[in-house]
Amino acid sequence: MGKRRKLAQGARLNKPAKRLHANGSVNPPQRQNNNITNTNTNANNNNKANNSATPPQQKKQQQRHTEPTIPFSPEDKILLVGDGDLSFAASLVEHHYCADVTATVFERTREELLEKYPHAAENIAKIEEEEGCRVLFGVDATKMAPFTTNNKPSGRKASSHSEGVMDHIIFNFPHVGGKSTDVNRQVRYNQELLVSFFKRAIPSLAPGGTIVVTLFEGEPYTLWNIRDLARHSGLQVERSFRFQAGAYPGYHHARTLGVVRNRDGEVGGGWKGEDRAARSYVFVKKDVNGQPSGAQRGTKRSRKQDDDSSDDE
Repeated sequence: MGKRRKLAQGARLNKPAKRLHANGSVNPPQRQNNNITNTNTNANNNNKANNSATPPQQKKQQQRHTEPTIPFSPEDKILLVGDGDLSFAASLVEHHYCADVTATVFERTREELLEKYPHAAENIAKIEEEEGCRVLFGVDATKMAPFTTNNKPSGRKASSHSEGVMDHIIFNFPHVGGKSTDVNRQVRYNQELLVSFFKRAIPSLAPGGTIVVTLFEGEPYTLWNIRDLARHSGLQVERSFRFQAGAYPGYHHARTLGVVRNRDGEVGGGWKGEDRAARSYVFVKKDVNGQPSGAQRGTKRSRKQDDDSSDDE
């Protein structure tokens, strides 16, 4: 356990964000006292009646709008795929006190990464300063080797069976870059990227683990049909929620092609992706019966219900 986490253990208990647990539930938000002190007794009674008449669903929606959902806990083992400038990983370590983060980037070397994102050096330092956290270069999401551990019973030969070790595998804003100006081709390329990623990520999941993918809302991203791609890959949509970049201090959306430079080669300007509406999708492996392996038993839901009712605002 790193020094920063030891010092901040008490502080993280006061964080207002909801956190997803293995069964898909969230930590209950603190209730607010909506009763307003008034010298008029009738007015008080009316206020109480109005509060009690508020539908529970409406109350939940109001809470969801104010509290970001965090799909991990500080003690979880987290794998970040295609983490761009590593600002997301740095935020997990520095502000969410995660102590077991493996952040991967596509770029083959540190120098290649800094060529695209000159400011990434500071993020690398923050990550590697925390014991148990690391940065891996040259990791292709479509070809990455599984993160597993071999079961080796004492006194026996090493077993060929291995089990994934990652509690959460997170891929924020996957994109192949500007491979084509044709929308249909771009959609197909990105679908292929996601399918290959799912195939490679599944073996790395620990029992009850989740895969979290975040995409911008609206077209062309909705055309990727990520829910169907996941189903065909042996995954089940557990839930989705609105991604709030503000929940990750220091995080900035990194373009696949690198920072924006002007004609003089200076960095600056450009579009800020963190200001655009985005949604995170949480996937779990299906069991042999086609049900989510980490879900609670006894409740059957139709595909339509699975798509809609589990979504937070």
